[in-house]
Amino acid sequence: MSVAGAIDTPSPLVTLVIPSLNQGRFLEAALQSIFSQGVPVEVFVQDGGSTDETAEVLRRWSPRLAGWRSGPDGGQSAAINSGIALGGAPYVAWLNADDFYLDGGLARLTEALQAAPDAPMAYGRCWVVDEGGGKISRYPTVRFSARMLANFCFICQPGTLMRRRAWEAVAGVDESLQMCMDYDLWWRLYRSGGAPVYVDAAVAASREHGETKTSTRRSDHYREARQVVRRHWGRVPVKWYLAWPYKVWWLQRRNARRRTNGAAAHLR
Repeated sequence: MSVAGAIDTPSPLVTLVIPSLNQGRFLEAALQSIFSQGVPVEVFVQDGGSTDETAEVLRRWSPRLAGWRSGPDGGQSAAINSGIALGGAPYVAWLNADDFYLDGGLARLTEALQAAPDAPMAYGRCWVVDEGGGKISRYPTVRFSARMLANFCFICQPGTLMRRRAWEAVAGVDESLQMCMDYDLWWRLYRSGGAPVYVDAAVAASREHGETKTSTRRSDHYREARQVVRRHWGRVPVKWYLAWPYKVWWLQRRNARRRTNGAAAHLR
């Protein structure tokens, strides 16, 4: 029903949750990327009680948000589940406060799901970017294969969109997981509703910096990932045991190069 003098707004197509904790310096970019997509969204920010500039950012954006809270919670997984339960749009997603959508990315994902009414989710290609948003590398995204998924998580979380009924059928993310809740979710959506739709276009960016859980708790992340694979694939492919020492070596070399380049830039 329209009210005289009021401006009609389309019903939300996507319920989008931003879980956040002391990521205020990135939050503005995440929100700007969402509201510049041209897709009707309802956005809920679930903040775990940040002590940085997050509250100031949220107050500025409050008129455009469907809701926000800030205070102690049960962790990222619980924040995602509770936030999505607040909405009612037919598609759902979460975007971590330090990630962002690329131009037209969310529209491509919604169009893909609209064209494939039986698919539980859609995912696209993503860029891995640095703290300032500069491109580092392409995330290794490929077309869906369960065997490939058992070897590595090729679905980049910010580049995903799920059908609400599929989300509700698997009861959202597993709140007992704190590192690989997304990897586990892709498996459960696939087992419950079939293969997801692949969008062969870059739709989002995953920001890499020193405060992410994958940076500060890499061993925990790898351990939980192996548990997820064993749960859904029945065994852990040997790749998981061979690749870990190489990955540690590669990360150490990369971090050393960054420190060297940073020192050189400072000297100049």
